[in-house]
Amino acid sequence: MSFDSTVHAKAIELTKLSYEMTAASGSGHPTTSASLAHLVAVLMYQHMRYEPANPSHPSSDRLVLSEGHAVPIVYAACAGLGIHIGKDKDNLRAMTRDDAMALREIGSVVDGHPNPAEGFPFFDTATGSLGQGLSHAAGLAAAAKLDGLDKRIFCIIGDGESREGQIWEAVDFIKDHALGAVCPIFNCNVFGQSDEVSEQQSADTTAKKLEAAGYAVLSIDGHSPSAIQDALSQHAQAQFDPDAKPIAIVAKTQKGWGSPSQQGHGHHGKPAAGDELTTAIEELEATGRSLGAAGDTPLKIGMMSPKKPDGQEPQPVMSFNDAMQQFGLGDAITKGKYATRRAYGVALRALGLADPRIVALDADVSNSTFADMFKNDEALAERFLECRIAEQNMFSAAAGLSAAGKIPFCSTFAKFAVRGYDQIEMAVNSGANFKIVGSHAGISLAADGPSQMSLPDVAWFRSFATMKRQNDTPGFYVLQPSDAYQAYALTLEMAKYHGPCYMRTLRPDTEFLYGENDTFTLGGHEVLTEGRDLLIVASGYMVHEANKALEDLDAQGIDATLVDLYSLPFDADAILDLANENNGMILTLEDNYGGGIGSAVADAAAEDGGGFTVQQLYVRHPPKSGRTTADVMDYCGVSSKHIVAKALSMLELSAT
Repeated sequence: MSFDSTVHAKAIELTKLSYEMTAASGSGHPTTSASLAHLVAVLMYQHMRYEPANPSHPSSDRLVLSEGHAVPIVYAACAGLGIHIGKDKDNLRAMTRDDAMALREIGSVVDGHPNPAEGFPFFDTATGSLGQGLSHAAGLAAAAKLDGLDKRIFCIIGDGESREGQIWEAVDFIKDHALGAVCPIFNCNVFGQSDEVSEQQSADTTAKKLEAAGYAVLSIDGHSPSAIQDALSQHAQAQFDPDAKPIAIVAKTQKGWGSPSQQGHGHHGKPAAGDELTTAIEELEATGRSLGAAGDTPLKIGMMSPKKPDGQEPQPVMSFNDAMQQFGLGDAITKGKYATRRAYGVALRALGLADPRIVALDADVSNSTFADMFKNDEALAERFLECRIAEQNMFSAAAGLSAAGKIPFCSTFAKFAVRGYDQIEMAVNSGANFKIVGSHAGISLAADGPSQMSLPDVAWFRSFATMKRQNDTPGFYVLQPSDAYQAYALTLEMAKYHGPCYMRTLRPDTEFLYGENDTFTLGGHEVLTEGRDLLIVASGYMVHEANKALEDLDAQGIDATLVDLYSLPFDADAILDLANENNGMILTLEDNYGGGIGSAVADAAAEDGGGFTVQQLYVRHPPKSGRTTADVMDYCGVSSKHIVAKALSMLELSAT
């Protein structure tokens, strides 16, 4: 009777079920799962502190499976432990073996990769797009630290996966912010998908990299139950020692452990079937006998921490004018113009003071995004997380923070948000409630040139505005405020809304178009002028260019309606009604590449089937540096004079 023999028996049991469920599904990764058999058995049956009937309890330890393709071994444990599952969070039920055998079925909550949004709350985030899990774990740990919880976050990372730069962004972030609650476990099973991993991802080299990054590394045999338990216990002891280095575990494992016929190259992502499955099961049983595997020592899940988050209630947020006065910025109101990026900073600070759930993250540009207004407030400083120049880690950490009940606002230059498209999409798939603010958006940035300008971002984020998440809300709201009052109000609206939002803010100061009494909603728009000849639809900086053009159009005898379409998606019926009042003529304006609001309006017109004419004015070639915004607007063909020319062309008129 021993701990080791019992864990060996459990590892055999879980691995057999992994082979059986992947065989039933006709796809999956049983050999990778087998390499994790002992690690998962010790973690889930002995070491972690959680309640199987309440898998998302805020005080429980968490497991992030960054190498999400290995999830069958975790599903096998969940079935054995009766961990509760289900899409209705108020009516969960214990997972069974039958659930495991429904792996990857279209109606099953047992998805091909971990995903809480599909009904598996044991996981906090969707993983499987490799390289992201350690950042998710860091976000969960940052939230726990803010809440004063002693929960631990275990993250299993593949050796091939560790080639991803985001892993090392997260390694630095964890060290920077003293997130010792994270326990990274590198599963070094030697084989990737196409071949053996590089020597650079070997267990020994990985350990040296981690040591160079300031970690205490525990290199272990990943199939030795006692070695695993001892390493996890060392992590537990060091977690809250302020003088201790963060601990990482490097586990040497064998892909296809327990089944010689399933080992070596060529078995990645290939379930055993027929005689191969029979042989694999027989070999596992033989391995169990050779190890003296016997479930004769009780395994017991750890006692969960009694601590819980305080659950402080948010307070009302002050108005824009009051915030400006309180923060010593009242002169800007008198001047009548203020940059939307600055208004975002004011709003973020006001929100933080009112709502303890608000957390701000920035990628080393907080003095340009104006997230530093939050950072520099002593009452908020601990809720500001500097991510440095590592946007991918920032977005994934935000997904972890969201899973722990925080409302994360991520800010960076809009141009650099594109680096995190994969991470953002995975956060959407997870059901994350996170906000992204991209400053210096579009070509109004001028002097810094195209390396700092975001041009395809609206089209990409807009694609998410065309779909619905599991709760039937848009995948993203895409917001482009044109003035400071609107930017402030929309930041507050983003915080109220439970779901992803992307807001573009501008570098230059822009004139006030609105005031304290104007209200803005996600999905809304504003009608600034009403006419009968032409509907002009714009957003952000282009609203100001359109205003300039209106004067010239009026002089030409053209009576135009101007709509500030600050939100995608939008009320298509209302916009098309306005178009019908303007002879069905629509001109859209953007300071970015196509595929944004112009395409959205054109799609709405096409779907309606009415007699609409839609023309789009947007940037059609790479921009360049210019001394002024006006220079770049003119160079890119989207200035007020180009608006006038396009309008005249549409109406078949010539300038007088």
